[in-house]
Amino acid sequence: MVRGKEREDAILAAVIELVGEVGYAGLTMDAVAGKAQASKATIYRRWRNKAQLVKAALDAYDARQNEAMPDTGELRSDLYAVMGALKERASESYLAMINGLIAASKHDDELAAALREHVANEELSPFLVCLQRAVDRGELRPDADGELVHDVAEGMIMRQLATGTFDEEFIARVVDDVLLVLLEKGGEKK
Repeated sequence: MVRGKEREDAILAAVIELVGEVGYAGLTMDAVAGKAQASKATIYRRWRNKAQLVKAALDAYDARQNEAMPDTGELRSDLYAVMGALKERASESYLAMINGLIAASKHDDELAAALREHVANEELSPFLVCLQRAVDRGELRPDADGELVHDVAEGMIMRQLATGTFDEEFIARVVDDVLLVLLEKGGEKK
């Protein structure tokens, strides 16, 4: 019998799969329990409701994705790597899942609160690790505004996904013309 972290990982992975397949409205604790081969009691001991379970699954998914970000040894190439990873993540099925959750949150206050909490968690920013590495290497000042970098990049990505192509040209524009400029401006003495 699987227990502990392995069981939790199975439950959270099942949530991501099921939300992608059946949407938030179709997600049930029974289905999660069946897919993860866990009991509903195990799930309810850890998460008090479906919204908190979905938030935990999104948190775990983002954390796993961020752990896989390569260390290229230089800020610019690290930013390119992050943007490349975000491009890969922006699959049709992933975007459909996220858009479905956003739509469902308009009618579910618990889900809306859980999604706000997930988005507000700056530790889940895919830019956090690469910016910290740049600080450690002396490429950035310690007070570099990682939250601004994340917010601007995310806004540009969302607009691009709605109106254009998330390609190498777009990545170069975001990294070289926006993010690095923001970070340089933030590093100037005021």
